[in-house]
Amino acid sequence: MSEISTKPYMLRAIYEWCTDSGYTPYLAVKVDAATTVPMEYVKKGEIVLNISFGATSGLKMDNDSIRFHARFGGVSREIYVPVNNVMAIYANENGQGMAFEPQLGGYDDAPVASAPAPAPLAPVSSTPTLAPVPTPAPQARPAGSDGEDEQGGPDGPDGGGEPPKKGGGRPTLTRIK
Repeated sequence: MSEISTKPYMLRAIYEWCTDSGYTPYLAVKVDAATTVPMEYVKKGEIVLNISFGATSGLKMDNDSIRFHARFGGVSREIYVPVNNVMAIYANENGQGMAFEPQLGGYDDAPVASAPAPAPLAPVSSTPTLAPVPTPAPQARPAGSDGEDEQGGPDGPDGGGEPPKKGGGRPTLTRIK
């Protein structure tokens, strides 16, 4: 009994992680005679494909291949990529994902022009990294101000002073249900 490759399982897992995290999953693919992609978008024997739900139709990721329809220049095209040809799957927004060595030779062992290997991707982290939200510097109050906040008093909207400007101050989070 031959050993089953972990690669298709990893591809599906990273795809699911990207989707669940709100990221756009991209595939880097080594193009050869076994792939069906729009050749006009192939550069140096490789193509990068957006495989998000919104960019594809009928996406199927099985143990041997990845198949879907996608629009290129407004024209729907059928895409077929052998799992062996996938070089990487990653989140477009932050580059996190997984890179693989392409194992060419699925249906046809025709040679392919060599291209440099893609830059290594950062490993997928189980803990998100968040950038701090910048906090504006406190603004000086005019002389004679009694220091009341923006919600009332002489410096706020009810006190005859200038009302606070929209878009200024600290950012707020609005929960949408």
